[in-house]
Amino acid sequence: MGADDGGELGEAVLRARGGDERAFAQVYRAVQPGLLAYLRTLAGDDAEDVAEEAWREIARDLGRFRGGGADFRAWAAAVARRRALARVRDHDRGRRTAPRRGAREAGAAQPGTAQGPGPSDAPDPTAPAASAAPAASAAPDVPDVPSADAALDVITALPRDEAEAVLLRLLLGLDAGAAARVLGRPRRAVRAATCRALRNLSRRLEGPVGPP
Repeated sequence: MGADDGGELGEAVLRARGGDERAFAQVYRAVQPGLLAYLRTLAGDDAEDVAEEAWREIARDLGRFRGGGADFRAWAAAVARRRALARVRDHDRGRRTAPRRGAREAGAAQPGTAQGPGPSDAPDPTAPAASAAPAASAAPDVPDVPSADAALDVITALPRDEAEAVLLRLLLGLDAGAAARVLGRPRRAVRAATCRALRNLSRRLEGPVGPP
């Protein structure tokens, strides 16, 4: 795996496993910005809710985690990705059942009365907003992208396999092998998706980007 922020993140993870709340806050601050940017590609407006759910699971299971800072980034990404995809599946099922439910409710409504809106499912974020920037542990074979914030909108518009690959590598600092494990894909497929994404970024941002 890639470097782990000079060992600082790995040390903070170790202390957090022992119950050090300040260390856990340090871990959160180091990982959350990139994780949230990654989740926006998967879950859109639900990204902050999904991130909150993921961090609760991470806090619950941290005592069983073994590894350094780079391993933690990969684990956090895998937890968040699983929860994001579950949220997307739930929303898809809701959209498929909504027309049938709406037709039944319309038929049951009395003439001259209006049906009020249901409970709001708008996100209620608790984590502070943060600007995503390339992780300090970014794999050395992935070049820096000028202005990561400017690139984020372009990245999220890419095909999902490309967007996920480049976000895991640039913003969460995973190497190709770790990103492949998070995505459940072969390393060569992740490297190819990263290469396509970087070429697209190079064209759209008009800046040279090297091979992954």
